[in-house]
Amino acid sequence: MALPESAPVHAPHIPLTDYYQTEQDRQGYLRQMFDRTANDYDLIEAIFAWGSGSRYRRQALIRGGLKAGMKVIDVGVGTGLVAAQACILAGNPALVTGVDPSPGMMAASKLPDTMALVEGRAESLPFPDNHFDFLSMGYALRHISDLSKAFAEFERVLKPGGRLCLLEITRPQNRFGRWLLKGYMRSVVPVLTRFISGQKDTATIWRYHWDSIEACVPPEQVVAALGAAGLTQVERHLELGVFSEYQAIKAVPGQPRQGRP
Repeated sequence: MALPESAPVHAPHIPLTDYYQTEQDRQGYLRQMFDRTANDYDLIEAIFAWGSGSRYRRQALIRGGLKAGMKVIDVGVGTGLVAAQACILAGNPALVTGVDPSPGMMAASKLPDTMALVEGRAESLPFPDNHFDFLSMGYALRHISDLSKAFAEFERVLKPGGRLCLLEITRPQNRFGRWLLKGYMRSVVPVLTRFISGQKDTATIWRYHWDSIEACVPPEQVVAALGAAGLTQVERHLELGVFSEYQAIKAVPGQPRQGRP
């Protein structure tokens, strides 16, 4: 069940008590879960996305405004699936920095050696103000403990005029689409993992992914929270009725806030 639309946006969803008991428990639970499943994550993700994930991520970053020469931070870098595309588009991996609370996920990445990886959390980024031209985050919004704090941090570390692109899977609007995606993520993908991985948590994490998608606050609240953090030209681009791309720009002092043309 999602939070009411009138509620302030802090946690992206109520505690999922099938996995952990309180919001305070969530951070430790997720870190352990991602650490334990890191070695299998890329392979299972490729099965989930039918091999199309890399192309989609690259196109989403292009739509978000990533260009060659930009200094990029990828928040929730995980095994680097979004960051790998950012390295290509930026033209130099040394321009890209990844941040994640899971050392296991970062250790399992196959990113260029010249790209920096830093342990850290979205709510407290270990970087100075006005430092990056572009901020990306791939499918990690549901794992943030406080969206308002995280979005304020995103705004802080971006340079004036810097761009943001957050990728997320959102619950389909129609009943059949929800049934189809739920069955795929909670049943089909976990069953397939049993033939690929001996790690029980690999199946669990894909069931968790669906449950957090189903419980997540609606896109309208995400858009509102980005605007409340001081970001401007906030938009949501939707692909295939499921893949949301939240795009925004950090305001330039002296320029009026305005929507995209």
